[in-house]
Amino acid sequence: MTVRPPFVAIRHALSPRGPVRSAMLLAPVLAGLAACSGSSHRADTGLALPQNHLLNEDRSANGGDDQLANNGVNAYLWRGAIDTLSFMPFASADAVGGVILTDWYTPPATRNERFKITAYILSRNLRSDAIRVSVFRQALTDGQWEDTPVAPNTVSDITSKILTRARQLRADGGH
Repeated sequence: MTVRPPFVAIRHALSPRGPVRSAMLLAPVLAGLAACSGSSHRADTGLALPQNHLLNEDRSANGGDDQLANNGVNAYLWRGAIDTLSFMPFASADAVGGVILTDWYTPPATRNERFKITAYILSRNLRSDAIRVSVFRQALTDGQWEDTPVAPNTVSDITSKILTRARQLRADGGH
């Protein structure tokens, strides 16, 4: 049996002298390529689904390590922010960059206002200055959404809830 480099074997298999041989040699190559082009990791984990899919995934630290995959984001703060903001629809959540963007949320009690929140995890440490929260509010006036200021304590209240949840997760071992 002669061993040839792959490109020689493929070129020989594609020659007019060996159509049966070409089918036999290309079948494993094509099967391998088909397997590689199957569903991606994102599709397997459901990360492309337009819903708050992150709520079902364990974002806690593993083995006592409080960084999320060693990327500079505190896992407890990340999960605390996800848990605290879970009542709102997520537009984007990037665990590597530590950014959570919500979509507009209209509270059931007030149909003439809506809110959007952005949370940034800034550090590996579980401290109050490791998270920054921005809240945007719009009010419906004459059929148009207009930017309006939020109550002065809204940002600090949400930040406190995230920190409280993160501390609770750390005390519970990430659960």
